[in-house]
Amino acid sequence: MIWLFHRYYPARKLLFFLSESFLIFFASLLAFWLHTRLFSLYFFDFEFVGKVFLVSLFFQLWLYYYDLYAFKREDSLVDVFLRLLQAVGIATFLLGLVYLVFPSLMISNWSFMVFLFAVLLFAVSWRLLYFFFLKNGYLNEKIALLGCSSLAYEIVNEIYQQLDCGFTVSALFLPLREDCKDFLLTLPFSPSIYYGYHNIYSICRRLGIKKIVVALEDRRGNLPIEELLECRMRGIDVVEGETFYEHLTGKIIVEKIRPSWLIFHGGFCKSSFALFLKRVFGVLLASFGLLLSAPLIIVIAILIKIDSPGPVLFVQERVGKDGKIFKLYKFRSMRVDAEKDAPKWASKDDPRVTRVGKIIRKLRLDEIPQMWNVLKGDMSFVGPRPERPYFVEQLRKKIPFYDQRHTVHPGITGWAQICYPYGASERDALEKLKYDLYYIKYMSIMFDLFIIFKTIQIVLFGKGAR
Repeated sequence: MIWLFHRYYPARKLLFFLSESFLIFFASLLAFWLHTRLFSLYFFDFEFVGKVFLVSLFFQLWLYYYDLYAFKREDSLVDVFLRLLQAVGIATFLLGLVYLVFPSLMISNWSFMVFLFAVLLFAVSWRLLYFFFLKNGYLNEKIALLGCSSLAYEIVNEIYQQLDCGFTVSALFLPLREDCKDFLLTLPFSPSIYYGYHNIYSICRRLGIKKIVVALEDRRGNLPIEELLECRMRGIDVVEGETFYEHLTGKIIVEKIRPSWLIFHGGFCKSSFALFLKRVFGVLLASFGLLLSAPLIIVIAILIKIDSPGPVLFVQERVGKDGKIFKLYKFRSMRVDAEKDAPKWASKDDPRVTRVGKIIRKLRLDEIPQMWNVLKGDMSFVGPRPERPYFVEQLRKKIPFYDQRHTVHPGITGWAQICYPYGASERDALEKLKYDLYYIKYMSIMFDLFIIFKTIQIVLFGKGAR
């Protein structure tokens, strides 16, 4: 679980989150003090602290769901401020409902208004300061990149696109200049460039570099073993480009790896106890989900029957664990004759989708019947999305390691679904496989909980559905 914690919540993000938690908590105390001027008496009042904690929890939860803890290079201050207003508005509305039912939890109307002003002021100011540190690379670890391969380009591109990735490429060690012309033309920034693999350790020490990423196209006869060994022995971390890319992006770059990389690089452990816990967790979650959504199921079924002729449920063969074919159940969201000619990928604004279908697909309500598949044992709650046999036969011939996604039960939601927008093409299938293999490598109950938490966010804001 350390890998997931480190990947999404490294020290700088934890510091930012905890600092904002303190600021929100302090805003509550400040508002109450301004109203009562009895700060010293109430600071150790556990009942009051509980009320403040409830307010802080609500606000930080909605700050998270509005992606205000995800920092992107393309974010503008106006966009961040608008999302901040939306998050504060939703949190305030929900707190109002809680206070309506449990009035004893409320601090005071006047204090709450002061609190809202303070939260907006602190949140905007703190984000401006954090953005300043991120854009200037003050919180980043300096790394050196060895090679100018396509993998090196992917790593450089990912680092540039992810404002909060935590790394800065400070040095490039390249072979002959002629071999890297195209690579250098694509660089979005200008690190220090060194041709040849001499004095790597002294250069890294001078630049304050603690990690070297090896991304050579062909290492046989090209790997500067003596230089890298010296760096390793003197405390500079040396990692393979494929491994670094995996931890940087949360996916496995299947086009660049060899079977030996999957065999010898750890992960993919599936103990009987872990699989048993996953099964129990899935059954409990599916049972609770079906029970909770029973009234909604009836409403959706009626609407589907009214909207278009045909059955309520859509039953389709899918490929499950170990290549076993099973029948998947969904609410029908397309016309009955949607695939009368041949199976085809879904597309954006697909004309085959019915009026009700557009709504339930957007809200992912068409997936509800799949919880029955979880109870039957055909699926797990979290896992790679099951694909149709027709497409599996095509994809396994064109995409390396595609069949490895069938070593676990497919899921209603999954790592690929929360990380990659909805896609329906061979290229999309390749991208989703990268995430699926990453999930299979690190599969755990905690990872499943994290995916479910992120799925709720996606469902609430209707991201990625077609």
